Amino acid sequence: MFLHTRLKVRDLERSIAFYSEHFHMVCRDRKTSPRGSQLAFMTMPGSPTELELAYLPWDPDFQIPEDIFHLAFRVEDMHASIAKLREAGVKITEEPSDRRDGGNMAFIEDPDGYEIELLSFAPGDFEKLQATLTEIGQH
Repeated sequence: MFLHTRLKVRDLERSIAFYSEHFHMVCRDRKTSPRGSQLAFMTMPGSPTELELAYLPWDPDFQIPEDIFHLAFRVEDMHASIAKLREAGVKITEEPSDRRDGGNMAFIEDPDGYEIELLSFAPGDFEKLQATLTEIGQH
């Protein structure tokens, strides 16, 4: 089972606030690792996968390679979500566009510059995807 993905962040409190406010994630646990990394484990209700945010005091100004990594989140209403994010000052890097399946996609950046893909689905398509994933998991 896939458990978590780690992102290095420059300001742990700012990143916790960003993912809590915009994606309704909850900080399940916080700790300091034996080597001094400050960690926060963010989760979404109903999902076993977590986002581990890590502040490394010895590397506060790291560089993120361009176009090598992104997170993806489902949104119910793409245009309303983008409007709310824009109003909150979140950087929109790619405006919403139509997908062939009837949904939409857009891209934003988190406070550290990580790319986040937003996806909306045509009616019933997300449920079909979940059914397919459940079926795969049963094999």
